[in-house]
Amino acid sequence: MTDEQNPGTPPASGNPPIPPPPPPRPKTSNDEIFQRFLVHPLTTFEEKSFMDLLEHSLSLSTFEKKRVIDAIPTLSQFQIDELTKVFEDERVEFRKLMPTEWEIIKGLVVKAQNEWEQLKDIYKEEDKATDKANEDAQKAEDLKKSLGL
Repeated sequence: MTDEQNPGTPPASGNPPIPPPPPPRPKTSNDEIFQRFLVHPLTTFEEKSFMDLLEHSLSLSTFEKKRVIDAIPTLSQFQIDELTKVFEDERVEFRKLMPTEWEIIKGLVVKAQNEWEQLKDIYKEEDKATDKANEDAQKAEDLKKSLGL
């Protein structure tokens, strides 16, 4: 049995043990994050399919995925098409590696799942901050009106 097949045990080479991947976070609904995929006046694409490809990308970090989502309204059709192709190619390549690298890929899948949930948390916090800023601006406007300014 190799070190990769038994995470957490000391390898024969004397290197530190490979830590097991963290357990996956419980999956929550993608409904809120999906709304961010719907505004793209310059392009035509299947939003759910694109979101699935992005969600399950094993090579992008949380913040790289966030940058893609935030850029969707301004991306060109060519950029959307190329990103879709890259994400599809990535899936094919990782599937080819499954027979020999399944433990590593399993860890990457869990990491991607956890990071997607983390991304949803980031957007929730951003939405809360925006709501608070809007609420504060409305209060300031109401105060100005009450003072006759």
